[in-house]
Amino acid sequence: MLPTKLTRFALLGALLLVAATTGSAQMLINGAGATFPFPIYSKWFNEYAKVDPSVRFNYQSIGSGGGQKQILAETVDFGASDGPMSDENLAKAPRKLLHIPTVAGADVLSYNLPGDLKLKFDGPTIAAVFLGKITKWNDPAIAGQNQGVALPDMDIVVVHRSDGSGTSYIWTDYLSKVSPDWKAKVGKGTSVSWPTGLGGKGNEGVSGQIKQTPGAIGYIELAYAKQNQLPFADIKNAAGNYITPSIESVTDALATAEIPDDMRFSITNPPGEKSYPIASATWLLVYETQSDPAKGKKLVEFLKWAYQDGEAMASSLLYAPLPDSLRARALEKVKGIKY
Repeated sequence: MLPTKLTRFALLGALLLVAATTGSAQMLINGAGATFPFPIYSKWFNEYAKVDPSVRFNYQSIGSGGGQKQILAETVDFGASDGPMSDENLAKAPRKLLHIPTVAGADVLSYNLPGDLKLKFDGPTIAAVFLGKITKWNDPAIAGQNQGVALPDMDIVVVHRSDGSGTSYIWTDYLSKVSPDWKAKVGKGTSVSWPTGLGGKGNEGVSGQIKQTPGAIGYIELAYAKQNQLPFADIKNAAGNYITPSIESVTDALATAEIPDDMRFSITNPPGEKSYPIASATWLLVYETQSDPAKGKKLVEFLKWAYQDGEAMASSLLYAPLPDSLRARALEKVKGIKY
């Protein structure tokens, strides 16, 4: 049977609709790396889709080590890392790779103990726990800092990251500054040879291990502790004060930073009276010269939006927005990206 005139118009309309849909298909920009900033990046990507529906971001939260490897191999359009790349790794890049700081956050010492205990730790004690030298919760080194707290006679179960991790970089960078023993035996890095403990993949994996393991102690990003309703300790800073991890205490740490032109810097164990000592910025890793002009243009537009509008969303997810001076410097780096 030959199609009627009405049917032919319907078929033509359907074909035009398919053509229009194909023509307006979303550009996909791929990224991978740090789990530390995953909550804020997810928020940004969702909100930016409302600003520019023509682009969609696919971000794989695989750890900073994976993000560094993938951007070096150019299997993603951008990487993400909580630890700045080493000179050795940067030298492997096929062309100039930029560190674009986005927000700052805190590594917290979280634990699973009976009762609603609020604990205090100094750096040398944390190092001794993670070196396997302190193995009981009621050890004098812990009890001495937590007088009046009923610490149980329970084995400590250390939990650490099993993957290449910027959260681990922040943690081990801090421990290397406060413990000569840690610096000599383990050192700092996204991946280290852990002296003791169980491994978990990502901040998600470590949070899960702590939550399900009585006596566990481990390090996670502040937002993950809050989301999982896990307690976390106050940490003694370089000025001798026990500081609660918060947006304010991370902002104080950021204010102490001396930031070089390449934007690679550390803010662990800072000198401020109110500074939280285990904090860090987190970075997007972006090539200064983009290989795909169309994607490069869209990526730059997104980064400009993130600095102008996205930073205001940081506090609601327990990240510290960048100070205005640092944001202005970072924005200049973004404006210099070529596509």
